[in-house]
Amino acid sequence: MGNGFQVADRFAEGAQYIEGRLRPGTSRDPQDVVDPATGERVHRYAPAGPDDVDAAVAAAGAAYPGWSGATPAERSEALHRLAAVLGARAADFAYAESLQCGKPLKLSTEFDVPGTVDNASFFAGAARHLEGRAAAEYSADHTSYVRREPLGVVGSIAPWNYPLQMAAWKILPAVAAGNTVVLKPAEITPLTSLMFAQAATEAGIPDGVINIVPGTGPDAGEHLVGHPGVVMTSFTGSTAVGRRVAALAASTGKRLHLELGGKAPFLVFDDADLDAAVNGAVAAALVNTGQDCTAATRAYVQRPLYDAFVSGVAALMESVRLGDPFDPSTDLGPLVSHRQRDRVAGFVERARAHATVVTGGEAPGGDLAAGAYYRPTLITGAAQDSEIVRSEVFGPVLVALPFDTDDEGLGLADDTPYGLAASAWTRDLYRANRATREIRAGCVWINDHIPIVSEMPHGGYRASGFGKDMSSYSFEEYTQVKHVMYDNTAVARKDWHRTVFGDR
Repeated sequence: MGNGFQVADRFAEGAQYIEGRLRPGTSRDPQDVVDPATGERVHRYAPAGPDDVDAAVAAAGAAYPGWSGATPAERSEALHRLAAVLGARAADFAYAESLQCGKPLKLSTEFDVPGTVDNASFFAGAARHLEGRAAAEYSADHTSYVRREPLGVVGSIAPWNYPLQMAAWKILPAVAAGNTVVLKPAEITPLTSLMFAQAATEAGIPDGVINIVPGTGPDAGEHLVGHPGVVMTSFTGSTAVGRRVAALAASTGKRLHLELGGKAPFLVFDDADLDAAVNGAVAAALVNTGQDCTAATRAYVQRPLYDAFVSGVAALMESVRLGDPFDPSTDLGPLVSHRQRDRVAGFVERARAHATVVTGGEAPGGDLAAGAYYRPTLITGAAQDSEIVRSEVFGPVLVALPFDTDDEGLGLADDTPYGLAASAWTRDLYRANRATREIRAGCVWINDHIPIVSEMPHGGYRASGFGKDMSSYSFEEYTQVKHVMYDNTAVARKDWHRTVFGDR
């Protein structure tokens, strides 16, 4: 295939990465990796079954004593080497990511891959800063201090929308803190997760520290979550599946980190820069073909700007170029699968009964008919309580609704079961500050929507889950805080013993 990247050759030994090598899975039902731009199969592999998960957990458990016992400097150096390997292989990673997901190569090249390299570099540095509270005498007779220790074997499950970045978000903080990992990527997009683990081996990270078991949720995912050798589960995916994961984790008492769905509001006040808001809305609604849990999905626009905003967004959406992900001029690729394309189309078709499709709302024909493409779509006239406004569509669909007062706009923006991300557009400092206070979401942007950085946390409120990816805050998920207390008196009979035996 293009770029000299041959999938069949790269994964000829199998698509499970356990204890530093590829091996075939034990599931009898083959799994296809399909190019969603053409509908053609690019690879077929044997997915993971319970036996593969058992082997991966055993490998991670065997590697844990050595990796957790390494110094922070040693782990840091290994992650710096990993960042260098990822950077050197950037072209292959970008190609494979676009091949399995359908995202334009310019997105993979300029966002997914460099973001992953930067994450590796960040956690290489952060590995040396796992600090507890300074020692002190909080009791007059004792000295206390806090140790921050790794947990053990972490079982992680990553989604299909950003396979490489989500693998990095799951793996890097866990291993930086001294844990070992078994990651189950989405079965339809396993390629770059496997390549990430191979890069870790090339960088000198010991065998068994990072294991990858592509397989289905029922066969591999549920077995991983319920495995007695796994002490923590980190899951990114839909809220519905997240609830199932939470139930399984609760039955075994595991620590849990969930990053779930979103329905991000895009709140435009009447003093906003209209051109900036129009450009920002289209970019934020269509990034990764809308398959982003922080994508702008609900645009609430104060009435003086509403008509101009709708016409501007519609015109800009109509200029977006759908096409071959590997064509440099392509702006928007297909959705990840025909199944996902049909799911998105179903939301739009049901919305037509009570709302207006201003532009889009259809799959293109011609040369793109074989792919999972869907045109950028703008919907108006929907009710606040309608499905298209309330539910996560996960496609290139934006709903625009007007509002009159600031109170109304903020109330509508926050009227959602989710709470992952939001943005507010205004030149007024007080409006901006109010929006950041009153919108309950893990990230609130002002006059922008979508940018992320390794140093800042990512995670949600309410039905969007709990816990953080990226940043030093992610170590709260992957470490255990231990209180250590020393007696300073050298007295055998302590005064408090009288509460159990004897008198003063």
